[in-house]
Amino acid sequence: MTQHDTIFSKPLPSISDFCFDQQVVEVFPDMINRSVPGYSSILQTLPQIVSRYVQPNSHLYDLGCSLGAATLAIRKGCEQTENCKIIGIDNSQPMIERAQLHLDGFKSQIPVELHCQDLAETEIKNASVVVLNFTLQFISQDKRDAIIQNIFNGMNKGGALLVAEKVRHPDESMNDLLIELHHNFKRANGYSELEISQKRAAIENVMKVDTLQAHQQRFQKAGFQHSSVWFQCFNFAAMLAVK
Repeated sequence: MTQHDTIFSKPLPSISDFCFDQQVVEVFPDMINRSVPGYSSILQTLPQIVSRYVQPNSHLYDLGCSLGAATLAIRKGCEQTENCKIIGIDNSQPMIERAQLHLDGFKSQIPVELHCQDLAETEIKNASVVVLNFTLQFISQDKRDAIIQNIFNGMNKGGALLVAEKVRHPDESMNDLLIELHHNFKRANGYSELEISQKRAAIENVMKVDTLQAHQQRFQKAGFQHSSVWFQCFNFAAMLAVK
């Protein structure tokens, strides 16, 4: 059972950059559900979209799989498709170890491989579906084009890329409003002002967000023929790009 997130509940003498260590692993499900508006809706809808684009005899990737919540949603979406394999990637060893324990609790005929490695070193091949759920925002901005291009190059025609991200509105006044609405969401879920401010300080150097336009331009540059936002709540959006 997941623990309650209290990582930033007490004043910290110094705030280190946020990282997905064992401390975060222990509270991650609680943290993400209380911090990301629409997260459960995105997970609930993933199987529908996956089932539309999954191809027989192909690979499906969960890049930045954390504890495997999206991996399970992907698996649900390809249950009726023959000879599929899911590959989960994360660069946090504690995340991968806990994800394996989590996935082992659910029986399925669909094989899942988990690997602890950097996305920049991940080979994508024979892919019909690739999921990046709140992952790209933690990758250096100068590496993001190459990551998306690598995915496109290893994807089968008709395949789908699903990207969920925190986004920035190009209008500063609107961006400030969306940030405040997000903070209100966190307050409503029990986070204190101290927790909100300390988490923001910890994450500001490691999470750099793009505008929706920047994401769509990146998809187009990589070669994706079609892309669209399919879900948005405040400054959190889920996008679909099709090869």
